[in-house]
Amino acid sequence: MDQQKIGCFLRELRKEKAITQEQLAEKAGVTNRSVSRWENGVNMPDFDILIQLADYYEVSVEEILDGERKKTTVKKEREMMQKIAVFHNKEKADLSRRIHYLFVLAIMAFIIYMALDIMELSDTGIYEDISSFSLGLVFGMLSVGALYTSKYYWHIRGWKRKVLQGKA
Repeated sequence: MDQQKIGCFLRELRKEKAITQEQLAEKAGVTNRSVSRWENGVNMPDFDILIQLADYYEVSVEEILDGERKKTTVKKEREMMQKIAVFHNKEKADLSRRIHYLFVLAIMAFIIYMALDIMELSDTGIYEDISSFSLGLVFGMLSVGALYTSKYYWHIRGWKRKVLQGKA
């Protein structure tokens, strides 16, 4: 990433819009000194400001980071971003549904455990086994639910895929 090239491109884009550094700074919510530093290649704008600049100049973030216009249009980039967002939302919905089913199963197992305990059948024969199994199921489902909602889920998921594909 060539900051000098990016800075020149940002300057070029600003001049195409026929605005001053002060006007751009006001629109971006930064100082005109920050804009000057971007355009001179001293530093880069924060990512959220970079997105804002890309929208304002009607170019892609990739074009700004490359310091030149690309053949891909902003419309194509937005379509791609929407596809990514749809995919991400689908994955989140699938994960939420799995967690929901886990917790419903845990609740049902806990109800069975409590019913057997209340009827005081949990200390006799097969009912003791069912009661212990239900309590173990509750613990297992809560553990899996905690795992799904932890930061380690995606690491474990990647490892699981490698193992299932025979690459581990």
